[in-house]
Amino acid sequence: MKTHLPLFIDVRGRKIVVFGGGAVGKRKASLFLQYADVTVISKDFIKEFQHLENKVTLIKSEEITEELIESYVKDAFLVVPSTNSPDLNTVIERLAKEHGALVNRVDKVSEVIVPSVINRDSITIAISTDAMSPALSRYMRERVEEVITPEFGMMAKLQNEMREILKKEITNQHERKRILFDILNDETIWLALGESYEKAYSLSLSYVR
Repeated sequence: MKTHLPLFIDVRGRKIVVFGGGAVGKRKASLFLQYADVTVISKDFIKEFQHLENKVTLIKSEEITEELIESYVKDAFLVVPSTNSPDLNTVIERLAKEHGALVNRVDKVSEVIVPSVINRDSITIAISTDAMSPALSRYMRERVEEVITPEFGMMAKLQNEMREILKKEITNQHERKRILFDILNDETIWLALGESYEKAYSLSLSYVR
């Protein structure tokens, strides 16, 4: 039985706390800083964290105590235990859950699994193997990226603009739907997107008016 439900969550303004200053912690911080406020706590940081100094909050502590952990997870939305100590990760997970935070553990399957993501403007595709094989997720992402090209993102924008025009021009919903599918199936428009959005937009107008 599947237990993980894929969701898209707006995390702007939310606090995400990463424990661990190694390569995994750096990868997690680099991902989440694009969407939320990120704090990374560790005894030491690899030198690659220098590139993130002005983008995330780095907290260096000689000892990661329960008191320290609680002080940071109590108002967190998501906590990422990514230290090299499974026992410490377990403590972080327990305290985070006690304070109502979601947990994305890197050394075992937890309640939050971060998928491999493809972004094409307004199109987002997430791929997950339920943490069974990150390598397969990455491989699948690379294969899908070959098919879902940047033109798909531009087509999403084009469809939205054409839909707004059609709402004003055509009252019949089924007719509007048919026209939008005609635009989607027009290879000339897809080729035009590879040249310029303006050219594809101009060709699409012939279906509308």
